[in-house]
Amino acid sequence: MAATVAHSQPLPTASIPVGLHPLQAKAMAAAAAAQQQQQQQQQQQMRKENNSEPFDPASRKLALSDFQRVRTLGTGTFARVCLVRPSHGTDEDRNKVYALKILRKTEVIKLKQIDHVRHERQILADVSGHPFITNFIGSFSDHDFLYILLDYIPGGELFTYLRKFRRFDEDMARFYAAEIVLILEYLHEQQGGIAYRDMKPENLLLDEEGHIKLVDFGFAKRLGNNENDHPVETYTLCGTPEYLAPEVIHNNGHTTAVDWWALGILIYEFLTGYPPFWHQNPIEIYKQIVEKPVVFPQEPEISDAAKDIIRQFCTVDRSRRLGNISGGAAKVKAHPFFAGVDWEAVMQRRRKGPIIPPVRYPGDAQCFDIYPEEDASRDEYTDEM
Repeated sequence: MAATVAHSQPLPTASIPVGLHPLQAKAMAAAAAAQQQQQQQQQQQMRKENNSEPFDPASRKLALSDFQRVRTLGTGTFARVCLVRPSHGTDEDRNKVYALKILRKTEVIKLKQIDHVRHERQILADVSGHPFITNFIGSFSDHDFLYILLDYIPGGELFTYLRKFRRFDEDMARFYAAEIVLILEYLHEQQGGIAYRDMKPENLLLDEEGHIKLVDFGFAKRLGNNENDHPVETYTLCGTPEYLAPEVIHNNGHTTAVDWWALGILIYEFLTGYPPFWHQNPIEIYKQIVEKPVVFPQEPEISDAAKDIIRQFCTVDRSRRLGNISGGAAKVKAHPFFAGVDWEAVMQRRRKGPIIPPVRYPGDAQCFDIYPEEDASRDEYTDEM
């Protein structure tokens, strides 16, 4: 710091020889000033190289060079999520970790996902800050890729823990279901009718305290209401087969009610270890969803309250579906399955989750599976695209 201050002072007049012609003295002063400026630029570059300047990703224009890739956390059809660290900044900055979602432009275009990606980025920015939703930090792009920077959720997928435990008891299922109810209440009723449309255990991560964080808003869409104050319908067939609501399969228009259906399927899977409708062929799953009622096994034993809330969520007639009827999420909260739940305490995360992930340090990624670090697709992003 002392050297920086010394070089920021005006050049001493004694450094210019006495008796020079004024033009010579002026030229020497200009040269000295240029040298001083060059030294300052070198010092700034050295500070940058020494990573001493603070790095705040939320308050600057980002580029891929700002990050170092640690490892892949997950892959999808056209996206990859990686654990990254800042490549520069203070020691504290460089010890922070983030999740970087990388989307290949060629695949986004081929699979006609442009609107979905735009919706995802905008909705993530709008809902950032909710205690049970992943936090959006920033987005940027280069020639071949789109990037979405999010906070890192170190506990891994709830799906992994469900397979490990085989099934959850009702207290565990109620804990996770209550946090999901608050998410859906927020998306549907406080965010202008956002339909999430892909509720499943793989999209529910656990943070270091065992609370849910909803991720992957690739299918989310803000629907809003029409002039009659009824939800606007959308017709895109999207989601995961086992969790699709009947109206999505029929393609006669769907609303945020699809998320309540999916929550019913999810609670069933929490309690039994498997979804109520399943087959190796997705077409057969669709047939079961539209034709068959939810049937409960004899083992494990499921309470009447749990059976009732699942049936009320998984009602084919969405005008009678719990969560979508008059009263909305308030009716869900008042159901006997949630008797005794302190909803204010849930929102404030006063109690740790029933499963505490084995996270050893902030950048620990042991709760995630190992994935190949390179994409198989190498199609070039052309000017025509």
